Amino acid sequence: MKKIYLNELKNYYGEEVELSGFVDNIRDLQWVQFVILRDNTGRVQITIEKSEEKNKEMVELISSLPLESTIKIKGKVLENSKVKLNGMEVIPDSIEVTSKSDLELPFNYKDLSGVNLDTRLDYRFIDLRSEKNILMFKVQSTLVRYMREYLYNNKFTEIHTPKFIATASESGSEVFEVKYFDKKAYLAQSPQFYKQMAMASGFDRIFEVAPCFRAENSNTSKHATEFTSFDVEMSYIDSVDDVMNLEAEMLNYGFSKLKSELGEEIKRVFDIDVVVPTLPFPVMKLSDIYKELEERYDYKVNDNEKNDLTTEAERLCKQLAHDKFNHEFLFVIDFPAEKRAFYHMRDENGILQGYDLIWNGMEITTGAQREHRYEEIVKNAQEKGLDKDVKFYLEFFKYGCPPHGGFAVGIDRLTMILLNMPSVKESMFLFRGPGRLTP
Repeated sequence: MKKIYLNELKNYYGEEVELSGFVDNIRDLQWVQFVILRDNTGRVQITIEKSEEKNKEMVELISSLPLESTIKIKGKVLENSKVKLNGMEVIPDSIEVTSKSDLELPFNYKDLSGVNLDTRLDYRFIDLRSEKNILMFKVQSTLVRYMREYLYNNKFTEIHTPKFIATASESGSEVFEVKYFDKKAYLAQSPQFYKQMAMASGFDRIFEVAPCFRAENSNTSKHATEFTSFDVEMSYIDSVDDVMNLEAEMLNYGFSKLKSELGEEIKRVFDIDVVVPTLPFPVMKLSDIYKELEERYDYKVNDNEKNDLTTEAERLCKQLAHDKFNHEFLFVIDFPAEKRAFYHMRDENGILQGYDLIWNGMEITTGAQREHRYEEIVKNAQEKGLDKDVKFYLEFFKYGCPPHGGFAVGIDRLTMILLNMPSVKESMFLFRGPGRLTP
């Protein structure tokens, strides 16, 4: 029989259906039992009249059944305006127990007051049963789907790159080393080298959604040792502006579609209005940001700290973007080259042709025009002392490679900011950090 989800039941009034789900609640009254069945789309009331002889076996079964057990029900869907839950009920003909829960859960996932986050993560399979968490991952999935759709509509090809690599993909530090038969290998920090290999291969426009690994001993609310990255790269660009414009358009498209599809549900469950960012996104030079932060909010830092955004400056960019541009997003450009990867292009004055994208006071993207000229990228790698380590990568540029650039968006951090979650630990399906490797 075709699987019917509970949010589809209004299409089956008067029909016999088969439903499956968790037992969310039981009200055992003198003459009737009410069972609330739950799946990942909603809930429905199952009504069992105790006075009917044919229901005796079902009544006994439900009376002894712990909450959170799973059942399969066959019965008729009826419209009933007296039922507060969606104005409908199911009158069962049979109930089958497909799994039986323990009597007591590790914690009440419907009321998390006083529940330690580590306890929730230890029992993440229970924690994820909450309506908020189920919706959170539906939101994440929907946003990624529409970002993908935008790229497919614009002639991008999705690729899948290796996560075992022979050398570090960024700076040579913060990598996980693994034993690879009789050799050393590393878990990829990003697909950067292989994205650029695709450009040298003539793919023109590619993207990948995949895990990345960072061996950072960071215990902040926004860092993880394994996370999902949405990586994009494209060829034949004129400048880094082409990369920024593409990302802005992709996010505008994704958020617009998300708001249309799930905006009302997000408002009901999270009390958050999905804001569709207007185009174009505002852009500011790093040096101008520090000037504005000092003039507007009296935020001052030493000159030697102004070669990157401090954590507090990043946070204040939320207010700055709102006050100056009435916008949630802000592109930050003109970082000094010494603070960025060797493969980022520099102009004749040594200014990096790259950017960070700040959303509501948190960085979600680093992007850039890449250096595609062989002599220049070899020189950049030598300056960083990496030319021998990335010899295979430098080969990509010896035989012709078009001007190109790209960016990466952290999906877990994007979800955290969108739904105003306190930590990336809660916006990931299973968090990985310095102190957590299970479940």
